[in-house]
Amino acid sequence: MHKVSSLLTALLLAGCATSPTLAPQAAPTPQAAPAPSPSRGVVSAADPRAAEAGAQMLRQGGTATDAAIATMLALTVVEPQSSGIGGGGFYVHASANGEVETLDGREMAPSAAGPDWFLDENGEPIPFPGAVVTGLSIGVPGSLALAAEAHQKHGRLAWRDLFAPAIALARDGFVVTRRLHETLLRTKDRAALTPEGLALFYDAGGAPLPVGTTIRNPELARTLEEIAATGAQGFYSARNATALASTIAEATPHAGAMRASDITGYEAMWRPALCGAYRAYRICGMGPPSSGETTVYAILKQLERFDLSALGPDSPVSWHLFAESQRLAYADRELYLGDADFVTVPVSGLMDGNYLAARGTLISPESRMGAVAPGQPDKTLARTADGDEPVESGTSHFVAIDSDGEAVSYTSTIEGPFGSGYMHGGFYLNNELTDFSFRPEIGGVPVTNRVEGGKRPRSSMSPTVVFDPQGRLVLAIGAAGGGTIPVQVAKALIGVIDWGLPASDAIALPGLYAPGDTIIVETDSPLLRMRGELEALGHTIEARSLPFKANAAQLIDGEWVGAADPRSEGTAVPE
Repeated sequence: MHKVSSLLTALLLAGCATSPTLAPQAAPTPQAAPAPSPSRGVVSAADPRAAEAGAQMLRQGGTATDAAIATMLALTVVEPQSSGIGGGGFYVHASANGEVETLDGREMAPSAAGPDWFLDENGEPIPFPGAVVTGLSIGVPGSLALAAEAHQKHGRLAWRDLFAPAIALARDGFVVTRRLHETLLRTKDRAALTPEGLALFYDAGGAPLPVGTTIRNPELARTLEEIAATGAQGFYSARNATALASTIAEATPHAGAMRASDITGYEAMWRPALCGAYRAYRICGMGPPSSGETTVYAILKQLERFDLSALGPDSPVSWHLFAESQRLAYADRELYLGDADFVTVPVSGLMDGNYLAARGTLISPESRMGAVAPGQPDKTLARTADGDEPVESGTSHFVAIDSDGEAVSYTSTIEGPFGSGYMHGGFYLNNELTDFSFRPEIGGVPVTNRVEGGKRPRSSMSPTVVFDPQGRLVLAIGAAGGGTIPVQVAKALIGVIDWGLPASDAIALPGLYAPGDTIIVETDSPLLRMRGELEALGHTIEARSLPFKANAAQLIDGEWVGAADPRSEGTAVPE
């Protein structure tokens, strides 16, 4: 096997003797940064019309939270395949003074659900295609509860004002984009599962409406108008909950179906933010039931002893190290992460600098590791098993910054394309419960992410904010794309912090996804030019389509600048 030279190894590890990452390192305490000069706000989202909806709120004097909610609502209309009020999300709010708050609006399993939720009469997991287009896949939607809770604490505009752009788009019409058309073509089994979806998005012959067609969704407009007038409680009211639960129960093939009380009792939950230090930058994000921030931070922290700056983005060794750190981080993610209201998640251990530094010593710049096993962040923890969750996909991320320098990083989802395929009130209902493990135990050992009544499935969503060594809020970022999300965020942070790139260029870097023993790159990736070098280091390379789609905003020379993934239709719109 090819080895890099000892000179290169010395370069990679240069400075390790004095690096603070090899000793215990606590996250920096938030410091009051100098008050920023007034700066125009910005919104970055996966669709220009949604970004414009958020920017309109900023121009009306709204906060970043107002803008983010308006963006989420508009995405329900124009990006129905990815997110919306039929799903859930995670919201991270950062103040210019360093305070970070996180809000969990993740979907929830029905209270009567149990470990046998996805098992057939023989105790074997049912096939994913058969589960996703039934009520078994649908969790209690949390998006509107999240929006209401965030708005109450950090909103400024009237609740009804946030709905105006989305209502106009639904009522007056929006144009089919290439991405929507392609998704309608590829996933007709879900987009057209119901007569409503078929009539809305397909022509009389059953073909998806062509690019440029104007679509009007009057039923969704009426739904949004009602919620704008009544508040989120209108959605979670007994009347709507009864109708929604009935739709889901009719599609659920066994006992334990969703009840109206599951919907009326749903609450968005404020959770402790997870923060840690990477090269003196403070990086904060969402904890369980998200696996996002622990995984992002592990990837970074395990690499901190290497001089990535000296290597740069054109070095095969940089990407080799990045892949190896992913393998370690995902091994821990698969075993330990779940809903901390139901299982013990060793968050402190997974965020501990000593633990991650020790995991990082398993990485060699000269060759690929052999088999990778989870570590032991907490030796007192009872043994659990890695489950068999289906591959995640979909989702939408957006960021909003207001003129006060406050930031919102918000990821919203209905899981796969068009969620479960079922519609209610003109919008698609999620299939988030397929993010649970279908098997509740492996070899008699319970799976952390097994189905339980009232539990929230593990997520990969990674809304993140970053403060520089002086304590200034300098970056808000996140991504869409299922299990690739933590990798996209970690890659962009390496691009910004280690390689000195603006966020736009860091997001545009080629993607490399290595949660297991194979490195997956995009089919047209420039990394394929490094294939020989990566294979010489011991890797197996596979090229295939990957769902990369990131959005960010970065403070550059005192001005907030938005960034969107060039692979997507996303854009940034200034205030």
